[in-house]
Amino acid sequence: MNFPELSDITPAKVAALKERIARLKLDLRQIDEQFVKGGGHGGQKINKTSNAVQLRYPALGLVVKCQRERKRSLNRFLALRTLVDKIEDKLRRAETAGPAGGTQ
Repeated sequence: MNFPELSDITPAKVAALKERIARLKLDLRQIDEQFVKGGGHGGQKINKTSNAVQLRYPALGLVVKCQRERKRSLNRFLALRTLVDKIEDKLRRAETAGPAGGTQ
């Protein structure tokens, strides 16, 4: 995955996300990206176009899907931000759990 085109996103939000990705040392090439048709309310436009974004991060077994907005570029940003949130959360939980099978 390449960093998405982000003309609709404020530069401060883009910079904050890039900084989080750099801090986590994430390689965006490891993220699988698919554009899928949306579903639910919204009429034919939602159901005919592939504006929904699905991101998979196999290293941690995470999958995120976003179809909140009509624009694919916004959904890409929102999906990536959500994926980074989930990665941070999973890594934080792993740190607090400590090594498995420790002595008592």
